[in-house]
Amino acid sequence: MPTWAVILLICGLYLVLVLGLGVWSGRTVSASVDGYVAGDRTLGVIVLYFVLGASVFSSFAFLGAPGWAYSRGAAAFYIIAYGTVGMVPFYFLGPRTRQVGEALGFVTQAEMLAHRYDSHTLSVVLAVLSVVAFVPYLTLQMKGAGFLLSTISDGHVPQWLGALVAYGVVLIYVFASGMMAIGWTNVVQGVFMMVVAWFLGLYLPEALHGGIRPMFEAIADSGQEAMLEAPGLAADGSAWSWGGYSSAVIVSAVGFSMWPHLFMRAFTARSDRTLKLTVVLYPTFQLFLVPILLIGFAGVLAFPNVAPPDTIVPHLLTQIELSPVLVGLVCAGALAASMSSGDAILHAAASIGLRDGIKPLLAGTMSDPRQRQWIRGLVVAISAAAYYFAVFSEVGIVALLLGAYGGVAQIFPLVFAAFYWPRATGAGALSGLLTGIGVNTLFLVAPHLRPLPLHEGMYGLVANVAVFVAVSLCTASHDRDRLAVYMGPSRRVPEPTS
Repeated sequence: MPTWAVILLICGLYLVLVLGLGVWSGRTVSASVDGYVAGDRTLGVIVLYFVLGASVFSSFAFLGAPGWAYSRGAAAFYIIAYGTVGMVPFYFLGPRTRQVGEALGFVTQAEMLAHRYDSHTLSVVLAVLSVVAFVPYLTLQMKGAGFLLSTISDGHVPQWLGALVAYGVVLIYVFASGMMAIGWTNVVQGVFMMVVAWFLGLYLPEALHGGIRPMFEAIADSGQEAMLEAPGLAADGSAWSWGGYSSAVIVSAVGFSMWPHLFMRAFTARSDRTLKLTVVLYPTFQLFLVPILLIGFAGVLAFPNVAPPDTIVPHLLTQIELSPVLVGLVCAGALAASMSSGDAILHAAASIGLRDGIKPLLAGTMSDPRQRQWIRGLVVAISAAAYYFAVFSEVGIVALLLGAYGGVAQIFPLVFAAFYWPRATGAGALSGLLTGIGVNTLFLVAPHLRPLPLHEGMYGLVANVAVFVAVSLCTASHDRDRLAVYMGPSRRVPEPTS
């Protein structure tokens, strides 16, 4: 049997395993929307830990993070920095979100914020923002899976077919079992990709340089010591400024737990204690990034001038002699990274699209079975849209994804104020959000207009907060009954202003 066929067989067996587990996991969940979207709010620490971790680390992490280490050196450490502190706000905001969701039946971020600020318009705007951010994110997962299967099969499986097969599996188990499928498949995928990452991160420096320390010593002695000095290199190869580095960490940390597919996991937790314990344990998942970055550094001297840098991992796999079975397991781990993010994104996008985008625009109520049908229909529709962009379109979606964190970070002031500032109003929230998104987009597409070399999201956040506060103080506050559930019994809720 040819080497490529053995590798492809291993990946095929992995896909069958994940498909079976995903479909099987939905057998005990209720047929309600709570069951499909929030797993009946029963997730424990272990499943929630891997759902939070595996949902964030994607094929972009498996390819992009080593690519940054390979081309920009120490600049890649910003990923570890924001990932470590990015969950800190969720320790305080997550339990409150869970309590409100349980009391009022919410299962999405925008659903909760629309109620707190008494604004259907805000719900629709957040739904549009979420889906716009999700589609390119999901598209990149599909492209990563298709590229991987095409590469390991020596072109016998074209990219369009590889993406179709991998995400056909995702579509089936998300359609069938919803949140429970994501939970249990993420446990398997999370363990698998962590094992693969540590294997490659330790093996490649040893095979190419005789160890991790000799690898870094060789880079320093080669005249490329700038790659090992923070804050690393900018995209053009010049030194990245501390302002750019620090602002990228801040914006990414602020936006980290605001990603709707991650934020929604607060509604799935069994208890406040479960959620807090998961958040405390979460930084240990960042250990996964250490070997990922070592992979990129391993190729700096051994294989210079690989372009684009994001292809350094598959390039190394084709150059280093490993058994076909081992390469197959490594490739299955890379597929796990893609699918563990793709399923969460697809599920969240469909849930948000209905609950926050379509439902507020429809007159009357919608039954649970009807909502579940709509969400499943959107799972298929969003999959088809992302697949189109992944295979047939030449639209530059990477630029959209790079700016997504700046846009998603604009949700943070609204969530924070929802629980800690009774005077915040719907008009203020909507005005601040739209202003922040507008400013972020302006400096994203026209970076030469930035007064300082800071991440565009920083300018968006400053404008967002300023407008949010000003408009809230100029408009009537909400009634005490609405605010009481968000402020909690220990917080004094002021009388509404006119």
